[in-house]
Amino acid sequence: MILMGQHASARDSTAWTVPAAETPGIHELVDTNGIRLHTVTAGPPDGDLVVLLHGFPEFWYAWKHQLPALADAGYRVVAPDLRGYNHSDKPEGVGAYHIDELVADVAGLVSAFDREQAHIVGHDWGGVIAWQTAIDRPDVVDQLAVLNAPHPSAYERALRHSVDQLLRSWYVLFFQLPALPEASLGWNDFTMLERILTDGPTRPDAFTETDVRRYKRALGQPGARTAAVNYYRALGRRNAKLTLTAGGVGNRPVTASTLLIWGVQDDALSLDLTQDLEEWVPDCRVERLPAASHWVQFDAPEQVSELLLSHLP
Repeated sequence: MILMGQHASARDSTAWTVPAAETPGIHELVDTNGIRLHTVTAGPPDGDLVVLLHGFPEFWYAWKHQLPALADAGYRVVAPDLRGYNHSDKPEGVGAYHIDELVADVAGLVSAFDREQAHIVGHDWGGVIAWQTAIDRPDVVDQLAVLNAPHPSAYERALRHSVDQLLRSWYVLFFQLPALPEASLGWNDFTMLERILTDGPTRPDAFTETDVRRYKRALGQPGARTAAVNYYRALGRRNAKLTLTAGGVGNRPVTASTLLIWGVQDDALSLDLTQDLEEWVPDCRVERLPAASHWVQFDAPEQVSELLLSHLP
């Protein structure tokens, strides 16, 4: 079920993290998988559906450049706040953020828009979900596009054989701790978040002061920090269990035609993660952007939009 333009806790557009008048689409609330997600939708209702999945520590606004570009090209575009983020529901407990639940959210979202399939695009954690949706629910995914998020089998391979990637992934272990990660994220008016957004990108004006203020407001929603960290806790526990019971995540094939866009200046993820993917993703086109960072769609917004449009039918 889709509820048009009405927020559960407020009745005017100023309640949204980004006011309706400054949003490249329409605010909607969508029921999926037993929860309600806040989304921004744009483009013609009869266009091919494109679902844009943001990463950590973001919200739908991560796609502010791509939403209008895809909508203008005739696609029906939906950019949700993932569960736990911004104005979407925030179920309690680590288990509520298991990757199976996140995949079910995506499948339910596609169904809520009366479609059997959609083009799935994800960045960072949204890319993790996009990969897993293509692996577990190939019937839901038409074309797949992932930005700076490794295929799970490639990431496991790197952690086992690359000290460099292991060191880069220190924060994943930090996020397994209780309480401290949430406190660190919120400390001193979200100083850590501001540094992530201002020091990480390669383009000096990638995130404006207004962008940073909106990101702080989104992550400052009650329960949002714990939910965001619970993604890492849930995946860490799931992968540890798989390692003990099955030797690891194993080979995870993706049959969808896939575009992998990678900002080469990524501090957290090695460029090696873009190599030798044919074993798992036989139909994969890799585009490496040398001047872009992990925040690739902000460092190179026009180029990312063009690459997505070149990949989608």
